[in-house]
Amino acid sequence: MVERGVAVVVEDDDDIRTTLTEVLQQSGFAVHSTASGVAGVDAVREHNPDIVTMDVGLPDFDGIEASRRIRTFSDAYLIIVSGRVDEADTLMGFEAGADDYLTKPFRPRELRARIAAMLRRPRTLREAPAERPLPPRRGERLSPAQAPHGDLHGPHEGPEGEAGSPPAPGCCDFAHRGLTLHEASRQASINGEPVDLTRTQFDILLVLMENGRTVQTKADLVRRLRNEPYNTGSFVTAGEERAVEVHLGNLRKRLGDSSQNPRWVETVRGVGYRMTP
Repeated sequence: MVERGVAVVVEDDDDIRTTLTEVLQQSGFAVHSTASGVAGVDAVREHNPDIVTMDVGLPDFDGIEASRRIRTFSDAYLIIVSGRVDEADTLMGFEAGADDYLTKPFRPRELRARIAAMLRRPRTLREAPAERPLPPRRGERLSPAQAPHGDLHGPHEGPEGEAGSPPAPGCCDFAHRGLTLHEASRQASINGEPVDLTRTQFDILLVLMENGRTVQTKADLVRRLRNEPYNTGSFVTAGEERAVEVHLGNLRKRLGDSSQNPRWVETVRGVGYRMTP
């Protein structure tokens, strides 16, 4: 079995904790299990896991609060596993920083499939590669010097003005109105100041900046977060679309953006989202 990393299970029910531990071990993770919110937060801080499963009904403070605390220092994939099935509980979980929400009783195969889907999205890197040029992709990337105010993306030009030349060291992938995004290092900044985004927020922003003024529907964004092509036509639930709305709202808060007078992300009512002009 290939070792896939470290997982932390936060669950106060002995039987469910055992099941989660076994599923994750079978998936190749080294697992540390805990039964309370305090112990769970401490375990994440100590072991720096790739995956965290979080119960909501814990004996000290609930899993929503534990998730919020974890999100202040960890970029682990976080799955809430809860017996609470109301939409409000699901949305609270996403607002607290969860990447996914799975209701009990759960099917082990479904949990493994959800974990596999998340692992296809790369973890956030804490540091950018040192003095290393980023590879060009479809001629869309810009350096800050090459991006006029308000421009989203365009082909690189080399010293002789030749399109398609590799960007200079330290350049960004996308730039728009002072907001820059480095896909390879998964870092965002506004006017040179780093912005701390969750993995899902970064992925959504990346899709929007890649597509510029082309509207992305909520279903488009859901499929992209699943790592699917846009044209698969796969079924997207109302809950998944609502989760995208929550993530988009949280992204705006992190950027300090406004839905009424947006600087970066514009809502096209009844359709979806796109970048501002």
